[in-house]
Amino acid sequence: MNSICIFCGANFSGDPLLEQAINQLAEIMISRDISLIFGGGKVGVMGMVADAVLNKGGRAIGVIPQFLMAKEIAHPGLTELHIVETMHQRKQLMSDLCDGFITMPGGLGTMEEFFEVLTWLQLGLHSRPVGILNVNGFYDLLLKQLDVMVEQRFLKPVNRQLVLSSGDPIELISLMNNFKAETDEVWFRDRNLI
Repeated sequence: MNSICIFCGANFSGDPLLEQAINQLAEIMISRDISLIFGGGKVGVMGMVADAVLNKGGRAIGVIPQFLMAKEIAHPGLTELHIVETMHQRKQLMSDLCDGFITMPGGLGTMEEFFEVLTWLQLGLHSRPVGILNVNGFYDLLLKQLDVMVEQRFLKPVNRQLVLSSGDPIELISLMNNFKAETDEVWFRDRNLI
């Protein structure tokens, strides 16, 4: 992977374990010459990730819609900043620029971005790894909900396995490097999800 798109919050919870994970992830990305692709803001987890990468000499490429320039406060020190018109253009360009996706703690926007690229993967629209950096168990309940979807036959096990997750940045990057997309291409023909 030459670049990873990170979905994360425009807020920060103050969790020292999250701050530690951000620094570990930045170190791994720099050591492997992996560029950061992200939402372009300097606030919250977004800004912390960008700062960690930039402070270690890495590349940080932001993509932000014009209407969020003031709200998310575009990061002034990025390697590149792309300003787009819509949220859809933002997600598409971030996707076009990356070789994989990592979701870190965040809110509704983070969830929406995660589920969109996961759905694209399930549909075969891309074959890149989709990972969750599950810092301090932040996504335990989300991962459990995916298991419930399998148990209740709304999600096939093969598609549940598309979600890579770890609380350890090193392990997550390793899982992503070894990822091979195996989606069920005929899911829409078979209504029986057993």
